[in-house]
Amino acid sequence: MSTAEPHAEVRASIATPINLILGSLFVLIIYYHFRPKAPTSLPRGPAPIVFRTYTPKTLLEFNGANGAPVFLAVRGRVFDVTPGRNFYGPGGPYENFAGRDASRGLANQSFDEDMLTKDLSGPLDDLADLDADQLDNLLAWEERFSEKYLVVGKLVAEGDPEAPKA
Repeated sequence: MSTAEPHAEVRASIATPINLILGSLFVLIIYYHFRPKAPTSLPRGPAPIVFRTYTPKTLLEFNGANGAPVFLAVRGRVFDVTPGRNFYGPGGPYENFAGRDASRGLANQSFDEDMLTKDLSGPLDDLADLDADQLDNLLAWEERFSEKYLVVGKLVAEGDPEAPKA
């Protein structure tokens, strides 16, 4: 017997139809396991809100109407209260404050329209006439907003050097 003859028998015994089928299945399984997967698409989050300066007129558009965000100002800080749209947006109990400076109304525990500044081009309400109880009310509201909502800007009067240009 020659030494080449046993190797031929081994090669012939490996190349049987069942081994070819099993090898093909193994290659196919490996391919399906390591093949490139379709990229996972994550849901898009809300657009980022950039801290900016508002005037009473530019803040007014953020009143929640037509799906707009709901912002309100307290002592010069503008809060995004959109997560509380059912309270501050259209139809909510505090809707008068949406897109406005709510400081005086919150200090007086009054949600009436007469608490809002009528002249949007005039100076901001300095709240100098508030008594200690009213000021405490206002500070408590401001703290509540600070804990719950994002500060997205500051409120300045029309004509202020920091006021956005039209």
